[in-house]
Amino acid sequence: MSQVTLTLAQARDLARAALVAHATSEENAAHVAEALVSAEADGQQGHGLSRLPSYCAQSRSGKVDGHAAVGIERVAGACVRVDAGGGFAYPALSAAIEALHDLVPSTGLAAAAVWNSHHCGVAGYHVERLAQRGLVAILFANSPQAIAPWGGNAPLFGTNPIAFAAPRAGAQPVVVDASLSKVARGKIMVAAREGRSIPEGWAVDRAGDPTRDAAAALEGSLLPLGDAKGSALVLMVEMLAAALTGANLGFEASSFFSADGPTPAVGQLLLAFDPGPLSGGRFGERVETLVAAIGVQPGTRLPGARRFELRERAALEGLRIESALHDELQALAR
Repeated sequence: MSQVTLTLAQARDLARAALVAHATSEENAAHVAEALVSAEADGQQGHGLSRLPSYCAQSRSGKVDGHAAVGIERVAGACVRVDAGGGFAYPALSAAIEALHDLVPSTGLAAAAVWNSHHCGVAGYHVERLAQRGLVAILFANSPQAIAPWGGNAPLFGTNPIAFAAPRAGAQPVVVDASLSKVARGKIMVAAREGRSIPEGWAVDRAGDPTRDAAAALEGSLLPLGDAKGSALVLMVEMLAAALTGANLGFEASSFFSADGPTPAVGQLLLAFDPGPLSGGRFGERVETLVAAIGVQPGTRLPGARRFELRERAALEGLRIESALHDELQALAR
């Protein structure tokens, strides 16, 4: 299958133009384009440029308000509430990041509750931005229903990603980023489209029975990472990202992919900490001791290391995307 190579700047310009052509403001389009191209460069294509056609369709239909203005309110000394306005999550999370960065020097730790939001893409992208400024950060996000409660067969929770980032002196931060299903729903969608079976343990059918049939899995439920323990973790994230922010629960949220229906109106909770006071000034030294202990074992790799390697390569060599996707994006931009 043929491919096209784009520089990062060309990819951002193309993504931005496509969004602006589909009822999105220049400012919001810039936030979205930056996040999608970053995902593509980091090897996270499932959250990269392949998302652009559905984003454009949703903005054009009004399911997402491409011209939404982010509202931000300080609701307590170290807490802000951010209204994404039924628009894309990226402008709202950027506002949350700036607010936390401003608050933490005086409060030590701070929280931002984002509601009325949309797909947040690569969760690690947001926490890394705070870690690059010397802060420890955690993100919890909920998403449309895909996972049933443990022992059940009807999806209630989303794949509910969590992310964590910690700064390091003179080195890239440690970035942990994980969705809480055993496998991304997109992989099962591809298997169903191609008529392939899936490994047992990925999903159950509508009756709650294990299945290797990809189509039956899409009608049933994904299984959580870590089985019953993972299901409890999914529930915890749902409470933190949706209940605590006042957002839609997973079973109330519409799809991130289709252009019909109301805005998903999901939530994200973002926390930031100044590691200095809490650690008595020892955070950096303690982190490096831990990193060194990991590094002496052969075959180990710090979480997030691969994304930085791929990002550096993309900056030098550009992004390679399928020609068919490139053609589709060019048509959207026109």
